[in-house]
Amino acid sequence: MQSLQQQPNTHNPSPEKIILVVEDDDSIGSMLLEALSQETPYKPVWVSDGFQALQAVRSTKPDLFITDYRLPNMNGIELYDRLRGTHNFDNTPAIIMSAYLPEDEVRKRRLIGLNKPFEIDEFLETIEKLIP
Repeated sequence: MQSLQQQPNTHNPSPEKIILVVEDDDSIGSMLLEALSQETPYKPVWVSDGFQALQAVRSTKPDLFITDYRLPNMNGIELYDRLRGTHNFDNTPAIIMSAYLPEDEVRKRRLIGLNKPFEIDEFLETIEKLIP
């Protein structure tokens, strides 16, 4: 069976837009990766923690960040703050998802918050609104 990260994307925008997904739960991460690969023209990159995300942005500039709030070692808000502070991602939209969203922190940073569990259609529609 082909790895989800290697599945061909039938949509080929030019230039290819990249979505960085940071999710530590393997079942949720693989579901999001599959949905993004099959239902959008974008290239998803999935990592499981904030430190991997910081490494990933050294070699690629995502057009959208999607992060879980509850991550090991660094939560999604801390990750977002570090990305904005060190990698010049001020204009890169971000979605933060959790069953326990810190609403005040999400609003203060003008992030898009998705409460888990969410409908995949809602997730995909939100992405389409954020990527030009």
